[in-house]
Amino acid sequence: MKKKFTVGMLAFASAAVLAACGAAPSASGSAGAGTEVGDTLKIGFNFELSGNTAAYGSAEKNAADLAVEELKAAGKKLEVVSQDNKSDNAEAATVATKLATEEKVNVMIGPATSGATAAAVPNATSAGVPLITPSGTQDSLTEGAGGKVNEFVFRTTFIDSYQGAVLSNYVTNTLKAKKVVLYYDNSSDYSKGIADVFKENYKGNIVIEEMFAAKDTDFQAALSKIKAADYEVIVMPGYYEEAGSIIKQAREMGIDKTIVSSDGFADSRMIELAGADNVDNVFYISGFSAKSSDKAAAFAKAYEAKYGEAPSMFAALAYDAVYLAVEAAEDAKTSKDIAANLAKVKDFEGVTGKMTIDEKHNPVKSAVMIGLTDGKETSSTVVEAK
Repeated sequence: MKKKFTVGMLAFASAAVLAACGAAPSASGSAGAGTEVGDTLKIGFNFELSGNTAAYGSAEKNAADLAVEELKAAGKKLEVVSQDNKSDNAEAATVATKLATEEKVNVMIGPATSGATAAAVPNATSAGVPLITPSGTQDSLTEGAGGKVNEFVFRTTFIDSYQGAVLSNYVTNTLKAKKVVLYYDNSSDYSKGIADVFKENYKGNIVIEEMFAAKDTDFQAALSKIKAADYEVIVMPGYYEEAGSIIKQAREMGIDKTIVSSDGFADSRMIELAGADNVDNVFYISGFSAKSSDKAAAFAKAYEAKYGEAPSMFAALAYDAVYLAVEAAEDAKTSKDIAANLAKVKDFEGVTGKMTIDEKHNPVKSAVMIGLTDGKETSSTVVEAK
C-alpha cells in the first residue's frame, strides 16, 4: 500500500513565496514518465553550496534540512539526496539529471538562483520531475517556448517584474520621492530586469542612471557623480557582494541618502561587507520577516537554535518549499502527480505568508520591505506592486 504524505497540523506548517541571472532555455520538449512515489518520498536538493552564491544556497539547504527534520519527527517518511551545484549553471544542469535519472527523486528543491534554475529546467522537465526553486525570480523560469507554462517548474518567491513594480510603489507612495538615482548591475539579467520594470512604473524623475558589473570593487567614479546630484533616494537592485562594497564606499564619501533595493540584499554578508554602522536608512524587498506572524517567529526561533544565526529570506523560502513539496505528494503515485498538485495550491499558509499558485506557476503574495538601521532590522512594511 502506498504511504500518504499529509502535512497536517504541524507546529511549523508552511508554504511559499531572489535572486539571479541567466535566461531560461526552452523547455518545450516532451516530459518523461516521471518517477514512482513509494512509501518514502524522495527529495533531491540542488543547491549552491560552494562558489559565488553559496551564501544563498547554504542558507536554503540549512532551512530545508530543518524542515525535513521536523517532518520526519512528525512521522513522515522522507529521504533526501543533496548535491552541490557549485554556483555553476552547467553543474546545476548535471545535478538535475543525476537527481532525476540516477537517484530517481520524486521532487527537486533548488537551485537558489535564476541562472542555475534555468539550466536545470530542461533536464527536470525531460524526466517528468517537478522542480521548486525557492528564490529564482526571473520571470521566464516557469515558461517554455512560445510562453507555454512549464508544468514541472514552480517557485516560492515572487518574480523580478513584480519587484520592480514594488520598488516603484514604495519609493513613490511611502518615501514620497520625486527624484531618484538608479544604480544597478548591468551584468545581471536579474538586476537589469528589475531596473527596467522600475523605469516603466516610476513616474518621478530619474536624475542619474549608473551601472556597475559583478566583481567590480571600486565604485568611486559613479558615486562621485551621485554625490553631486540632486535627488532623494538611490534605487539599487543587485546582489549582496557588490551592494556591501557600494554602501561602504558611499557612506564613507558622505552619501547618506536612502538606499532601496531588491531581495538581492537579503543576506547578512551584505552587512558584513558594508559594516553595520554604514547600513543605515537602507531598505530592501523580502519575502520574509520573523515579525510577520507567530508561525514565522517560531521558524526563526528554531532556525537560530539549530544554526546559531537568524534565518534569511532565502532560508524561509526553502523551508516553505519543502513543506509545500511534501503536502503536494499526498496521494501522489508519481512525480507527475506531484506537479499537478503543486499547480492547484491555494491559500497555503507558510512562514513566508499565504500563497496561491497562479496559472504561470508563480505565487500570488505580498512582499515585505525591510528597513535596516545600523545593520539591524528595525521595520517591516507590507507592500503591493500597485
